[in-house]
Amino acid sequence: MLGLVLRGLAMLGYRPALFFWADSFTYLESAAHPVPGAFRPLGYSLFLAALAPGPGLTLVTAVQHLLGVGIAVAVYASQVRRGLSRWAAIVLVVPLLYDEFLILLEHMVMADALFTVLVTGGVLVLLRQRLTAAAAALAGVVLSLAALTRTIGVLVLALAAAWLLLKRGNGWRVWTTFAAAGLAPLLAYATWMSATSGVFGLTRADGLFLWARTTTFADCSVIRPEPRLAPLCPGTPVASRPAPPYWLWSSWSPVNHVHGDRNGLARGFARAAILAQPGDYLAAAGSDLRRLLRWERTTSRDAAVRRTNPYWFPFEERSLRPSVRPAAEAYEGGPAATRVHEPYAGWLRAYQRFGYLPFPLLVLALAGTLIVAAVRRRRDALLPALTAAALILAPPFLTGFDVRYVIPALPSTCLAAGLALAGTADRLRGPR
Repeated sequence: MLGLVLRGLAMLGYRPALFFWADSFTYLESAAHPVPGAFRPLGYSLFLAALAPGPGLTLVTAVQHLLGVGIAVAVYASQVRRGLSRWAAIVLVVPLLYDEFLILLEHMVMADALFTVLVTGGVLVLLRQRLTAAAAALAGVVLSLAALTRTIGVLVLALAAAWLLLKRGNGWRVWTTFAAAGLAPLLAYATWMSATSGVFGLTRADGLFLWARTTTFADCSVIRPEPRLAPLCPGTPVASRPAPPYWLWSSWSPVNHVHGDRNGLARGFARAAILAQPGDYLAAAGSDLRRLLRWERTTSRDAAVRRTNPYWFPFEERSLRPSVRPAAEAYEGGPAATRVHEPYAGWLRAYQRFGYLPFPLLVLALAGTLIVAAVRRRRDALLPALTAAALILAPPFLTGFDVRYVIPALPSTCLAAGLALAGTADRLRGPR
């Protein structure tokens, strides 16, 4: 009940929705004119388009909140069916109902909440005790839609395919059905993108993101890139270079001043940098992963920082920039800037200061779950556990660390922990 109350506070305190920099408005523009773009697949924009006939962004946030609660209920039910006690299952879904960052993402016009629901939903379908070909097909489609929402979902789809292949008792028909259902939407989307841009793929930015990752350590005196790649060399000392996103989006970035196939050139430079400096590449990713050991999720509790940080519920209203206002107002059918209503917003901001699962506890829970699942041979627990590990570990190697990239691993971690521990009490009591 409290989880619904917190989401109600978000709906009442921040109307109609929260926005994330320019990304939210790009999604809204694509919802009105769905054409495969360079940086993001269209999955979330098509979700917005499906809800467009409704009452604007209020419907979007309401549906996202309901989906978040629905996933918590589904995780609880799955754990109880597998023999976990009801009280233990309740404890394990507490983060899914009460974590303030999950509530924040559900209230934001961003793909993360939908991606979290699709990944967890696909894994839950695969964990059915009797997996039929029809259920496998459903899981393949759902995980494929997750990949079309955020491209890292391709990694989850591959993990699920490998797990299903190694799992005993399913048969080739189930695996083949899953693989076909999972690949079909991806191939259809890639074909659509090829027809509109000449590139067969989900985006035209994989090389750009990887190049941004390498800018934090790349040394061209070591790499010695070929002449066509040399313009992408970072021009500032390594110690004073900003984080990867700045290199990707800032107007001063060298990648925004090269001509031709920017993504291909960026991919070539990134590959050369990683091969020439593998130790520095691992160190850069490891430095990002160390942020998982920080108890607080955001960088500062200073009031001035919180006022501009999109990962805090805002203190005050901010007008939309003229460049993005038309997309938001066209979708909303009127003024779309976030309106802050007290005291609801203030109550939620107060809760935000302590209402979250610290990342060190998440990492500890996930590591412990993997060990318990391996020792107890709980193969079903390995799928959600490995899914959570992939969602946490992959971004620092592919683009860089961001707090919101970790949050989709929460439901999979809670699900894996329940499956690994199911039946423990009965085993300790011994035979009746």
